[in-house]
Amino acid sequence: MDCGLCFVPLSLMVLALLYLTISEQHEWGARAWKSHDWDALDRLHTKGYISDPKSKAKSVVLNAEGVKRARERWSYTRKRRA
Repeated sequence: MDCGLCFVPLSLMVLALLYLTISEQHEWGARAWKSHDWDALDRLHTKGYISDPKSKAKSVVLNAEGVKRARERWSYTRKRRA
């Protein structure tokens, strides 16, 4: 049985979930709640998609590229599950 999502890295799934939790969006990027796996958030920060999650803020900032990738990942995930 092919579940489709079994082999998607956790950080990519977290990126898709960040897209769902965007609270404000601007031309420079967006702000999303950071209540996700810390290691995955660190990897996304290392790749340059989000601001440093190690802050007192309850959200992270996705830059424009991060928003684009998050939207793509969410769309891909939805299509795979349909």
